Amino acid sequence: MKMISLEQELKGNLYPGRGIVIGRSADGTKAVAAYFIMGRSENSRNRVFVEEGQGIRTQAFDPSKLVDPSLIIYAPVRVLGNKTIVTNGDQTDTIYEGMDRQLTFEQSLTSREFEPDAPNYTPRISGVMHIENGVFDYAMSILKSNNGNPDSCNRYTFSYGTALAGEGHFIHTYMGDGNPLPSFEGEPKLVAIPDEIDGFTSLLWESLNEENKVSLFVRYINIADGTYETRIVNKNK
Repeated sequence: MKMISLEQELKGNLYPGRGIVIGRSADGTKAVAAYFIMGRSENSRNRVFVEEGQGIRTQAFDPSKLVDPSLIIYAPVRVLGNKTIVTNGDQTDTIYEGMDRQLTFEQSLTSREFEPDAPNYTPRISGVMHIENGVFDYAMSILKSNNGNPDSCNRYTFSYGTALAGEGHFIHTYMGDGNPLPSFEGEPKLVAIPDEIDGFTSLLWESLNEENKVSLFVRYINIADGTYETRIVNKNK
């Protein structure tokens, strides 16, 4: 698979929707995760990321303008022991609870499908990072309607063994803007992961469409000892 420019990929897509990037820093010492949200409606744009324990949750920026919290208020990031879970919906909790019962990442998601937001049927994208004894591996998943038909859910899981230095993968919900919004297609895209958290945070935030971007989370985890740094950027301040 050819490595693409994450900057150009984002700049060339007016509305990738929600996106997850997972990979390993170029120097090999950090496990890296990023998650961003975008919005076209006032309700979707009325959000911020806030820290909650070792993870984060979405929160209404102006509670008086919150219309329907069901698909926009959730915990995108949760930590279960040596696993970090990142998703675009409340399936974060489903994965957390499943893996806590010794189910696999894939097994945990069998009870879930795409979002019930016709006609878009937004895919549920998820990722899990696992660090143990200096070894870092990760997996990604997408649950999507069968070419826009809600009667069938297509399930894809992509597992990446020992993560290679400087490499990561990017998955997002939409191929671009539209009505209905076209779901992501194909495998997660191979992208470069730099060493420096602030530079990576800036690259992501500045590459997202100015009108539609809402919030960004980035975390760099030290593979040797589990310590981490987090950056959160919110358009609403």
